[in-house]
Amino acid sequence: MPLQPSWVESANTPETDFPLNNLPYGAFLSDAGEPHCGVAIGDMILDVTSAEASGIIQIEDEDEVFFFGDWTEFMALGPAVWAAFRAEVTRLLADGYEGAPELVEHMVPQVGTRMVMPFAVSEYTDFYAGRHHATNVGTMFRGAENALPPNWLSIPIGYNGRASSVVVSGTPVRRPLGQLKAPDEDLPRFGPCARFDLELEMGAIVGQPSEGMVSVGQADEMIFGYVLLNDWSARDIQAWEYQPLGPFQAKATATTVSPWIVTRAALEPFRCATPKRERPLLPYLREPGPMLYDIALEVGLAPEGKPETVIARTNYREMYYSAAQQLAHHTSSGCPMRVGDLLGSGTISGPEPHQRGSLLELSWGGKEPITLDSGETRSFLEDGDTLTLRGAALGDGYRVGFGACTGQILPAGAVPDWAQD
Repeated sequence: MPLQPSWVESANTPETDFPLNNLPYGAFLSDAGEPHCGVAIGDMILDVTSAEASGIIQIEDEDEVFFFGDWTEFMALGPAVWAAFRAEVTRLLADGYEGAPELVEHMVPQVGTRMVMPFAVSEYTDFYAGRHHATNVGTMFRGAENALPPNWLSIPIGYNGRASSVVVSGTPVRRPLGQLKAPDEDLPRFGPCARFDLELEMGAIVGQPSEGMVSVGQADEMIFGYVLLNDWSARDIQAWEYQPLGPFQAKATATTVSPWIVTRAALEPFRCATPKRERPLLPYLREPGPMLYDIALEVGLAPEGKPETVIARTNYREMYYSAAQQLAHHTSSGCPMRVGDLLGSGTISGPEPHQRGSLLELSWGGKEPITLDSGETRSFLEDGDTLTLRGAALGDGYRVGFGACTGQILPAGAVPDWAQD
């Protein structure tokens, strides 16, 4: 599909994440400090809440869908409404639209505008569905012969996380406190995490509820869109706590998502197949067609006051299980899914060292520190570091991007007197 031209000139450049082909959905604070729904176009935002209030945008048989300033209510209206709205916004922003002067009154610049969470997170589930990442981590801790657990090639492994700690890009992340125990220590101690890490992931947003089991094809249609996702991880806290029930506090500090939801419709031209299976999947997990997307991803790390170094580049097509398979598996027990459920893909790594989506892998457990452009080295993240995830599906002369998913690490809080000996 070629670039679709817009009357918003900044949307017609090959560098922008937000051409007319994209039209991602986000939320921002208006001049009055109220959350508004917005659609990104070039370097501008179409204020959908304002346009709805003026009568330019209307959802058939619905009033004030965008009044509360996030996309949760809109998601609940279903795929037919999603498609009709996208078609209407495309018409309004396409080159040659005669009402452009009136629509300009409902446009705000992205620069200087504060973005907020674009939807209410109902529940959050994080998966472990990237084979290269799972193999790397397993090799570090169990050896190459036992890298993958016996169930890994048959089932999308996941755990239930904390919806309450999902934050939007730009929100600082404080280094967590927790129980730590070194191999040479007899008892644990309480203090700041020393092995804080990022995880490069994609997040799928569930836009429709379920009752009972759904197929992979049905699950795909339930997905409203995708965000970049950094599932911050306290590796040393996790090492002590994870047996026998898996991640808990080590993953509860924060999960950062990009401010723009890229719709499934915008990503449709970039579908690609999941990898070949060496073990057949059970019928309920088999794909009716391509379920992944060709999305180029990268991670940048900038020490405080210093330039950024891109430390990893990979692609979403490296996943072993798609979001649709993860969602279908989630429903297989009868678990009801809700509008606003968020599914983390799991860390996305490729087969080459520079394609590893976490510092745990990049530094091979801290044994091989990486060198930044500033000359500094990192095994894990330090206070003041800013992490930025970026991603885009690359078309013919255009890109369908997500904007930046950014967070800066603040020092750990003080341990209260009553929590010390």
